[in-house]
Amino acid sequence: MAANGARFHIAELGEGPLVLLLHGFPQFWWTWRHQLTALAGAGFRAVAMDLRGVGGSDRTPRGYDPANLALDITGVIRSLGEPDAALVGHDMGGYLAWTAAVMRPKLVRRLVVSSMPHPRRWRSSMLSDFAQSRAGSYIWGFQRPWVPERQLVADDAALVGRLIHEWAGPRTPDFPDDATVDVYRRAMCIPSTAHCSIEPYRWMVRSLARPDGIQFNRRMKLPVRVPTLHLHGSLDPAIRTRSAAGSGEYVEAPYRWRLFDGLGHFPHEEDPAGFSAELISWLKDSEPDR
Repeated sequence: MAANGARFHIAELGEGPLVLLLHGFPQFWWTWRHQLTALAGAGFRAVAMDLRGVGGSDRTPRGYDPANLALDITGVIRSLGEPDAALVGHDMGGYLAWTAAVMRPKLVRRLVVSSMPHPRRWRSSMLSDFAQSRAGSYIWGFQRPWVPERQLVADDAALVGRLIHEWAGPRTPDFPDDATVDVYRRAMCIPSTAHCSIEPYRWMVRSLARPDGIQFNRRMKLPVRVPTLHLHGSLDPAIRTRSAAGSGEYVEAPYRWRLFDGLGHFPHEEDPAGFSAELISWLKDSEPDR
């Protein structure tokens, strides 16, 4: 599927109002496999896309800043022939979903973000909260040239498996199993994927004091004006609960915060039934501010 000067791989199931699912790091569209079937069964057109540089999507030499990545997402909505979509984003996909809702509000019907604060909240937490800065130490490590890419793919992407195990909650023994980890490790070993996966995080840090980063941060002062559901695992070790919880101040629309007790960074995979039920119930609620 062509959008914003690149081609994007999607997985699609069902018919009805469009729900576009955006994966995070270190994953790809397959992370939404449970929600694709659940949403389709509930009467939605569920589409999970691979972000630029990941999975089956194009690996372009540039274009990994959040503004451009958000235009990828809204471009896919248009290419799908839909007037708008409910965006569901996890981790980096959540960061981009926040961004798209601010930049192209007419194309975003509703917003669902999991395991990621609003970009301004992320920025302030990483710079002023030592505990969050330490939890996000992998992002600081990504700023080195070449070394992170080599570490990600070493030993058949063993680091990907370790990160998923470390970030998952302790109360979900069924996730991640070896077969699931192997899928993500193989996906990271596709040439150039490691580099493209890291580039958005490099921009997020290296632009902090640059004009483009300052301009983006100012742009994100514009409030989110679509109904927003914010989901988070209470034991997420990568994004602390208090970092995410303050994001409602940037939403001038119905905002609902839902904390999943005992889950970690991947609530949609750790408790797919519970996550999908919460998601579908909210998407079908005609009065989300109730």
